[in-house]
Amino acid sequence: MKSAYLLEQLEEKLEELAQAVAPHTDKRTPKARFDSQLFHCRSTRLGDYLEEVRHSLTQLKQSVSAQRTERVAWMAERVVLQMGALQRELATQTLRKGEVHEVTENVNLYEKLARHQDYERRLRAMIADRESLLAGQQTLAQQQTLQREIAAFEGRLQRCLQALKRIERTIEKHEY
Repeated sequence: MKSAYLLEQLEEKLEELAQAVAPHTDKRTPKARFDSQLFHCRSTRLGDYLEEVRHSLTQLKQSVSAQRTERVAWMAERVVLQMGALQRELATQTLRKGEVHEVTENVNLYEKLARHQDYERRLRAMIADRESLLAGQQTLAQQQTLQREIAAFEGRLQRCLQALKRIERTIEKHEY
């Protein structure tokens, strides 16, 4: 009797949760929100997680019917934790509205930083390569050509380093 009453209470809470999730069912998030130990699905839609909670509740009912007490305790805890996680996620939906733009902007900044660091590395390698070639040149014309190339690469390197500093300052502003 007691387990039937508790299951009924869980069903009521799940229906309340389903009504709260309804406006957000098909909204996508930038990434999966929940721990893989709690939810098996890796969706970006809250409706998919709600379906998994329903499935867990069905499994709990089956375990109660089969009188598998250890499984009942584990499944009951899982259903309660899943419902709590969904409730917390709903509570933070208003805070997360600006998150998509911010996450995308931060990813773009880090990609830009990595790209410029790669440019810096390649420019330094080209300068070192030209300097080693310069040491082995016999004619003045060849030496002057290599010196012009080195000067051009050094100019590019300076602009690259300035861009790197700007990107790093922007990232620091976003982190604080």
